[in-house]
Amino acid sequence: MTKHSHFSSLFNTLYSRLSHFSLFYSTAAPKSHRKSWRGSLNSLYRRISRNDPKASALPILDRWVQEGRAVDKDTLVTIIKELRYHKDYRQALEVSMWMSDKRYVELLHADVAIRLDLIAKVHGTEQAENYFNNTPEKLKVLEVYFALLNCYAHAKQLEKAEATMQKMKDLGLYMTSLSYNVLVNLYYKTGHKEKFSSLMSEMEENGIRYDKFTYGIKLNAAAAVSDLEGIDKILAERQSDLRSLLDWADYAIAANGYTKSGAVDKALAMLKISEEQIPSSKRQRGAYEYLMTQYAVLGKKDDTLRLWKCYKEQMKVYNKGYVCIMTSLSKFDDIESAEKIFEEWESEHLNYDNRIPNTLIGAYTRNGFLDKAEAIMSRITLKDQKPSPTAWNYLAKGYLDQGQFEKAVESATKAVSAAQPWWMPNKDVVVGCLEYFKMKADLEGAEKFIKLLRDKNTIHPAYQLKMKKKNTHHQNHHQPIVTKVQPIVTKILPDN
Repeated sequence: MTKHSHFSSLFNTLYSRLSHFSLFYSTAAPKSHRKSWRGSLNSLYRRISRNDPKASALPILDRWVQEGRAVDKDTLVTIIKELRYHKDYRQALEVSMWMSDKRYVELLHADVAIRLDLIAKVHGTEQAENYFNNTPEKLKVLEVYFALLNCYAHAKQLEKAEATMQKMKDLGLYMTSLSYNVLVNLYYKTGHKEKFSSLMSEMEENGIRYDKFTYGIKLNAAAAVSDLEGIDKILAERQSDLRSLLDWADYAIAANGYTKSGAVDKALAMLKISEEQIPSSKRQRGAYEYLMTQYAVLGKKDDTLRLWKCYKEQMKVYNKGYVCIMTSLSKFDDIESAEKIFEEWESEHLNYDNRIPNTLIGAYTRNGFLDKAEAIMSRITLKDQKPSPTAWNYLAKGYLDQGQFEKAVESATKAVSAAQPWWMPNKDVVVGCLEYFKMKADLEGAEKFIKLLRDKNTIHPAYQLKMKKKNTHHQNHHQPIVTKVQPIVTKILPDN
C-alpha cells in the first residue's frame, strides 16, 4: 500500500464525506439547501457570506441584533452548516461561539461535535482536544467522541486516534462501520498494512457490516498495489450486496488499479461501466471531470473529448471542469483543441483561475511556441491579473530550451519572486540559470539569484549552510561560487 498514490487521491476526493461525518450524524456538512431559504435566514446569511472572508463575522451578527432583528438557534445552526458546506470554517466557528457567548444558547451534543470539528479545522487538534477535555461529561456522547476521532484521523495522529477508538469501546459506545471506517482509512493512508487487515477482521468478527465506504477503502487499497484478484473479488462482493450498490466512483477506482497494472482493456471496460452510472449519480459533475482525466491517462483522446461534449450538454461548466479538460489535452499536446477550449473559457467570463492559462502556456513552451506563450502572458496582464509563478516557470524553461538565457534568468527570477515560500521552481531552470552565470563569470548575479532562492526557503536550511561554507571558501580563494553550486542545486531541488 502506498501512502500517497494516485488511487488514494481518488478515494479521498470521492469519499470525502468520511472526513465530514456521515449523514447519520448531525455534524454532517450536507448538500446545500439554500435555494429554498426565505426571509431573515437568507438575509443574514447573505450578509455574512458576502463579507470579506478574512474579516470577522461577529460585527455583522452584533449589528443584526442592534437593528432589532430576531435570530434563533435554528437559524444560527443552519448558517453554521451552510458555511461549513462552503468550507468557510473560520466564520462558521465564529457564529458557533457567538451563539453561546452572546445569545446564551445551551449547546447540545450535536452543537459540541460541530464546534469540535470547526476548532480542529481552524486552530488545530491541540485546541480541539482542549475543548473536548473541558466539555461536560454528560455531553461526551458517541457523536462527540466520533468528532474527536475524525479530527485525529484527519491530522494523521495515529496514536491519538487509536486511543480515542479504544476509549469509545471501553465506554461501551455503540460502534458502527462509520467509526471503524475512519480508523481503517487512516491505516490505509499511513501504510499500516497489518493494522489495516486486523481491523477489517475485527469488523467481521464483531458482526459490523461493511458499508459502501468500507468497500471503497478495500477497493482503493487493492487498486493501489495492483491486486487484480482482490479488485475482482471486492467488485463481486459489492455486486452481491444489495444494501451497498456500486456507483461510478467504485468502477473508477477499479479502473485505476487495472491501469496501474497495465490491464488497459479491463481499465477501459471499467470506465465505460462507470460512465453508465453517471445519470443516476448525485455527483455527475465530479464524474465527468474525473473520468475525462482517466481516459486521457489511457491515451484515449477521442473518449476524453466525447465526455467533454457530454459534460457541456448536461450542465454549465465551471473552472474546475476547464482545468480537467485542459490538463487532459496537455497529455496529448493537442494545442489546437486546447486553444479552442481556452477561448471558450474566456468567453464565459468566469472567475479568473490561473491554472487554465498555465496549462496552455506549458503546452506552448514544451512545443517551442514561445511567441504564443508570451501572448497569453500579455492577455493575463491586460485582464488586470498577474501571471503565476508556474507560468513564469514554464516560460523560463521554454527560453532555456531555445538558448535565450537572459530571458530565462529574467523569467525564473520573476517566478521565484512571485511565489509563496517553499514553492519549488523547475530544477533544470535553476541549474540552467546558474550555468549561464558561470559562463558569463557573473558572480554578483549568481549570488543574487541564490539569495532569492534562500529568502523564499526554496533551498533546504541544511544546504543553505553548505552553500554558505562553500561561498566563504571560494571567496578566500578568489574563485566564483557558481563553479561548485550546480551539484548542490541538483540535490536540493526535486525533479519537476
